[in-house]
Amino acid sequence: MDLDLALRIEQLASLTDASSPDDRKNFEKWDRSNRMSLMIIKHGIPEAFRGAVFEEITKAKEFLAEIEKRFAKNDKAETSALLQSLVFIKHKDKGNIREYIMEMPHIASKLKALKLELSDDLLMHLVLISLPAQYGQFKVSYNCQKEKWTLNELISYCVQEEERLKQDRTENAHLASTSKDKGKKRKNIEVAKGPAQKKQQ
Repeated sequence: MDLDLALRIEQLASLTDASSPDDRKNFEKWDRSNRMSLMIIKHGIPEAFRGAVFEEITKAKEFLAEIEKRFAKNDKAETSALLQSLVFIKHKDKGNIREYIMEMPHIASKLKALKLELSDDLLMHLVLISLPAQYGQFKVSYNCQKEKWTLNELISYCVQEEERLKQDRTENAHLASTSKDKGKKRKNIEVAKGPAQKKQQ
């Protein structure tokens, strides 16, 4: 349908008596695309923004450019905010370790787009530093090795460690509940025997 024609191609020359049928056809296509694009853009943005943008603008491309000016970003402030979130990010106990680690290279890619590129080694260390205390043994194990891991390897090993920690917690909880049940049984037996039977023993 060439709805984005007016966004891709600059406005064609106005029609004159000397314009050819092809010129007329192309101009009509561009004009229709421009009107449709403007209508879709205006319909898709909040009314407050529509009012803020000059109503006299008749070209879809210029309309978008005007909106962009009002939402211009401060690259320095954004870089600072992204760095802060990368340095102070912490894993939540109930969160998925894979998703947590993958969030960090995602932030790093945003920084790269702002012309601040972090090395893979630095990103690896930031990930390891941010892991919770229960991953202490895992971090020591990595630091004792000569070879370096890739980010994908780190994610894979962290997922394995997460599963191991979950299994340990489950086993400990089962052991604690079993010990508790034994204690209750012993108490119930003593109550059933009564004081007289206890003295005889």
